[in-house]
Amino acid sequence: MTQITASLVKELRQRTGLGMMECKKALTETEGDLVKAEDLMRIKSGSKANKVSGRIAAEGAIAISISADAKQGAIVEVNCETDFVGKDVSFLRFINNVAEAVNSTGEVNLTAISEQKLAQGETVEEVRQALIMKLGENISLRRVRKFDAKGSLSFYLHGNRIGSLVDVVNGSAELGKDLAMHIAAAKPVALSSKDVDDNVLDREREIAKARAIESGKPENIVEKIVEGSVKKYLSEVTLLGQTFVKDDKKSVEKLLNETQSSVDSFALFVVGEGIEKKVDDFAAEVAAQMAKKS
Repeated sequence: MTQITASLVKELRQRTGLGMMECKKALTETEGDLVKAEDLMRIKSGSKANKVSGRIAAEGAIAISISADAKQGAIVEVNCETDFVGKDVSFLRFINNVAEAVNSTGEVNLTAISEQKLAQGETVEEVRQALIMKLGENISLRRVRKFDAKGSLSFYLHGNRIGSLVDVVNGSAELGKDLAMHIAAAKPVALSSKDVDDNVLDREREIAKARAIESGKPENIVEKIVEGSVKKYLSEVTLLGQTFVKDDKKSVEKLLNETQSSVDSFALFVVGEGIEKKVDDFAAEVAAQMAKKS
């Protein structure tokens, strides 16, 4: 029987990034053949990935990659099941590598990204499956956005859970940083009023009109109230209309006018935004189990 040495286990761990006991078991099953052991672990990690793929992954992290000249950039969200795994060093390394790959290749299709090779030679999908095997959670690449800046890119990351990337034309580095922080804090959904969907505005008008009528406002001023409500809504959800977080006396649009600069585009990713999280009701679960027994 082939002896499974510590050096063999160490080498397999370096190749796969998986746990010591898993590596030793794979080497034992393959009689110390490193190549076969690595293949076996990849097969098993793929099987495990399929088993956990249906589980809700609403935690995770945001990563951002920007070129040295601040002209190219990418923002990425990768999800997992728990905040604990979202802070894991190997998970964070993976998502940063994915952001760098997206930035360098320009690929934004999630399926195509999965086939991209990372710096260490493995594909994104191979590394993802190995991480699932190692960490025991569903891990999924959720969304990416690539930037080819008209100006210069600036970014802000808040604890890896909120990330913003903004393209500022004719602005200083300090202004870019301030705007990126503003976006992360104020969470605009559009750049300007013209970028807000008409259906959204129609809904806001209907709500405002219904409220005005219900409160007994005269018919001749209802329309003014509606337009005032829509204007207020736009000042809250558009970047240009928002009050600048560092100076409540001016809007972002006024700030940009004063600095003779502009914002071409921006992105804001918040971990798990829009994903319905599973809420466990332990008491209800216990009651259901007791009812089955009775």
